[in-house]
Amino acid sequence: MEAANRKQARRHSLLLVLTALIWGTAFTAQSAGGDTVGPYTFNCIRSLIGAVVLLPVIQFSDRLQLSKNRPVSSKDWRTLLVGGAACGAALAAGSNLQQMGLYLGSSAGKAGFLTACYMLLVPVLGLLFHKKCGWNVWVGIAAAVVGLYLLCIKGDFSIQFSDLLLLLCAVVFAIHILVIDYFAERVDGVRMSCIQFLVCGLISAVPMCFSDLRSCWADGGLGVWVSALAGLDAWIPILYAGVLSCGVGYTLQIVGQQGVNPTIASLLLSLESVFSVLAGWAVLGEQLQGREVFGCVLIFGAVLFAQLPFRGNQEKEK
Repeated sequence: MEAANRKQARRHSLLLVLTALIWGTAFTAQSAGGDTVGPYTFNCIRSLIGAVVLLPVIQFSDRLQLSKNRPVSSKDWRTLLVGGAACGAALAAGSNLQQMGLYLGSSAGKAGFLTACYMLLVPVLGLLFHKKCGWNVWVGIAAAVVGLYLLCIKGDFSIQFSDLLLLLCAVVFAIHILVIDYFAERVDGVRMSCIQFLVCGLISAVPMCFSDLRSCWADGGLGVWVSALAGLDAWIPILYAGVLSCGVGYTLQIVGQQGVNPTIASLLLSLESVFSVLAGWAVLGEQLQGREVFGCVLIFGAVLFAQLPFRGNQEKEK
């Protein structure tokens, strides 16, 4: 039984690593899409696309009876709707804060570092919900933060208003991880993911109307906004982020977090920054400095060290 649980935990951990890989490669698309159509418009459309993409997945899973925790009773549906709405509200707040931080001038590297600080906050907030973790996890977190700094921050480190938005975004994403941890074992993950994207898209539509559309109206009318949405420069990053980052990535996060300590999950998801840099090196030909290579190695080592089964730590993490 214990061996089966370990095998399942490894499988779920691999899903979270795959999630980080998808998010890391989608970071450039997120930045480019927000610059083209506006941050709230980008988040609204990509979230709604993520919801639509999952509808046939839900039907396919039901037909093959692959869905876990498929809602049957009114109580099941109520739990699913509450979980999806809570995740969607947290996702809307976090993603829009992140998008605004990028839009107002934070570099992609600094955005990746500050956003990933949620892995410091998850274990602290988790203590409020009796989610303890072993000493090796705390050591892994500290090492990963150092690695992220070496990987993402170049030159002097100063905090601007856009960076404060990203720090607030990290707080919200930490809450998002804990909300998923609470509901993941109680509901069907794909259905909850679909609902969260629908809620996130609808919430993002409000600031889209009052910010992006208003700004375009001042610059020449609604046609400016429509024109920005008409080009491939807008739709390539929107579709990439909507289908992969939302539809696939966030669904894998919900499924992967089942049975995984939220602190371990946050460490695994922090690999997003590593994959982002490695994708730039492999695809775009960007050069990696020695400190960046060391930062990648340090983060990978921290993730592995945090998951080592030291005696006495398993009981704490339950």
